[in-house]
Amino acid sequence: MSTPSWDLPTLASPRVELERRADGSRVLRNAIALGPYPRCLSDLLVANAEAAPERVFLGEREAGPDSPWRTLSYARALAEVEALAASLLELGASPERPLLLLSGNSIAHAQLTLAAMHVGVPAVPISVAYSLMSRDHAKLRLIAAQITPGVVFVEQREPFARALAAAGLDTLPILTRADYEQRRARTPSPEVAARFAALGPDSVAKVLFTSGSTGLPKGVINTQRMLCSNQAALALLWPFLAETPPEICDWLPWNHTFGANFDFNMILMHAGTMWIDGGKPVPGRFDATIANLRERAPTLYFNVPRGFELLLPALEADDELRRQFFSRLQLIFYAGAALPQNLWDRLERLALAARGRRILMVSAWGSTETAPCSTAVYWPIERAGVIGNPMPGTEIALIPNGDKHELRVRGPNVTPGYWRNEALSASAFDEAGFYEIGDAGRLEDPARPERGLVFDGRVAEDFKLTSGTWVHVGKLRVEAIAACEPLVSDCVVAGHDRPEIGLLIFPNLAACRAHAGLDAAVEPAQVVAHPAIRKIVAKGLAAHNAKNMGSSTHFARALLLSEPPSIDANEVTDKGYINQRAVLRRRADRVESLFGDGSEPIRPG
Repeated sequence: MSTPSWDLPTLASPRVELERRADGSRVLRNAIALGPYPRCLSDLLVANAEAAPERVFLGEREAGPDSPWRTLSYARALAEVEALAASLLELGASPERPLLLLSGNSIAHAQLTLAAMHVGVPAVPISVAYSLMSRDHAKLRLIAAQITPGVVFVEQREPFARALAAAGLDTLPILTRADYEQRRARTPSPEVAARFAALGPDSVAKVLFTSGSTGLPKGVINTQRMLCSNQAALALLWPFLAETPPEICDWLPWNHTFGANFDFNMILMHAGTMWIDGGKPVPGRFDATIANLRERAPTLYFNVPRGFELLLPALEADDELRRQFFSRLQLIFYAGAALPQNLWDRLERLALAARGRRILMVSAWGSTETAPCSTAVYWPIERAGVIGNPMPGTEIALIPNGDKHELRVRGPNVTPGYWRNEALSASAFDEAGFYEIGDAGRLEDPARPERGLVFDGRVAEDFKLTSGTWVHVGKLRVEAIAACEPLVSDCVVAGHDRPEIGLLIFPNLAACRAHAGLDAAVEPAQVVAHPAIRKIVAKGLAAHNAKNMGSSTHFARALLLSEPPSIDANEVTDKGYINQRAVLRRRADRVESLFGDGSEPIRPG
């Protein structure tokens, strides 16, 4: 039986240049030259307002998943941005006193962000969880002290009152949604035009906060050069974006580089349309995403693995939703963490059922410090893990590090450093000016480097067993999730300086309750202790072990956790990626229980 054909948009041909150095390192470059790119993002907004003034730029539900859509055209967006920029300057915002945005994605949030950047005021979007889910507001207080904002935005003041007071922000000018509605029609001042004209590639557009293994937020400077060069590079690899204006329905948070710099800026770069999805891939919020996708068929679909995990059952159960979802789709893009192969296979089966041909499924790799793409996939791949070739204009160095190659990045898309932290900025780069991202990678085919790089885990997360054997955490994590589908949401691999590997498992409680026939009210501790759940997890891990007999790939024991990962403790990021080191550090007692001799750990054999 022949393999079904691909349904492919127009893509560049993968061609790379590989420089081999005497010290064993290699430098990979794209053979496609970057060429010119826009001066700033606002130039794109101005151009779109002239070329497609009435096209919908942004749309959002007015109130809840069943309400009408409110839309904003490109012409109206530009007029509002200029008016709002005047208000920000009037209230005291400046290059040294940024705009702090505490609320989530919305038209008001987008317009104020663009307004700030239009006049050289850095926009600083912050995770909503730091205000509304945190108990001590420690991260918000630290960020506020670093940023010294001039103006703060919240959609509504009351829900954020406690956080504003805790961080000492309640004495600053605070804009709400009501203030936005009032100020967006004002006449812009002459100062707005002058500041816009003075913008350059090195102007600071945003400061995006990311937490590393220490858990302390770091303010990553994002310049106009970074953001604009990255989108220009992507346009060279995905020329289909210029053929049909992209249209997406997207929930990914704008305090994170994926949603803000990849998705949003792509729409701006190509005069596309973004439908702001008020849903989220968490229980109780994903129904809104399904309702939105019923009405807005995307040309591109972006998500993290957890989002696909929730989307797939809906697509499999509903023929009409499946037809709608795939009707205009040009590609599916995953990021944030490796997509488990079982989810990949299910997506391909759905595409074949809906269209009769395979759909392009791709990813990219990078970080907040690289705006975000350092590499991208722009050809058909057969499995998750391939992260693509360097972006045009970006160099990827592969530096020997033990039995792996550490990846480092240099190019116009790389940050100049961290906000008001010279020491941290200097330590982030090697002597050749490459950013040390902390990830490892390898060539998919050393004889054919154009086939791209494969992600090979975090250098800092891998560890050795007492035998001296390296354990590669990233690969094992994905395999463990796949082995126990759908009962495992995420997991952490343990075993540093021990003779065998163990797992700390964060269960998918809804799936576990369904499997065991338990009521939704049953407490998590009872769910994870249920014999049926322990049995199926043991069976899944045992099946994995039957094919992986070595000590560095064999799961000797596992522990189901009843407490979800903590945002305050930096155990999980906003996009759902588990911080391996933070979990192991915070749950040291659970690690001891995992490797103890009691009856609690599951031993798959």
